[in-house]
Order: sequence, then C-alpha cells, then structure tokens
Amino acid sequence: MQLSVSKRSGVVEPFDRDKVVQGVRKACKGRPVTEDQLARLGQKVEEAVRASGQTIIPAPEVGVAILGPLRELDEVAYLRFASVYRQFASVDDFETEIAALRAGSPSPHQSIS
Repeated sequence: MQLSVSKRSGVVEPFDRDKVVQGVRKACKGRPVTEDQLARLGQKVEEAVRASGQTIIPAPEVGVAILGPLRELDEVAYLRFASVYRQFASVDDFETEIAALRAGSPSPHQSIS
C-alpha cells in the first residue's frame, strides 16, 4: 500500500520515513541517541501510520505517531519535538509537559489539527 501525507497546505506527497528521521534527528541533537535508534523509531512511526489503514494520512497524525516512540527513546528530545509540534507558547507549557513525564501519564496537550 502506497502511503501519502496530506500537508496543511493541501499538498499530498509520498510518506517518507527518512523525512521523519530527519525531523527527529534535529530534536535529538546532542542527545545520546544512535542512528540505529532513529532508524527503529522511523520504522515504528511508519508501522503505526500503516496500521491506521488509511492511504492518505494528515500530517498532524504523523506527528502524533512520532511522539510516543520519541518519548520512550529520549525525554529531552521528546520535549524539544513536542514544543515545536504542539507550539508551546510559554514556560507553563513546558512545566505541564514535564509534570506529565514525571507522573508517567499521557501528555495533557492536545494535538493541533
């Protein structure tokens, strides 16, 4: 099944696992994360997107698929990625997310649609 991603602009392009890894790599800069771990994360994201059964996936759903595996991989990288993806507006957003990490609970922030 050929997967495509529907961007917010309306453009539809083929799903690219490497693009996922590139975006996550930025969040992992300076963190103890290996290329193998990034590759596995990219695979997990692709598997999650494929499991949805959709052939065209909205870009925000790809972002959501990244958050879980990234949170498990490295919490600092997760915070970096989430702060951009979820458009944190203040220190309070970071504090809320950190509190959820410490409690082991799901993120209190809603994804942007």
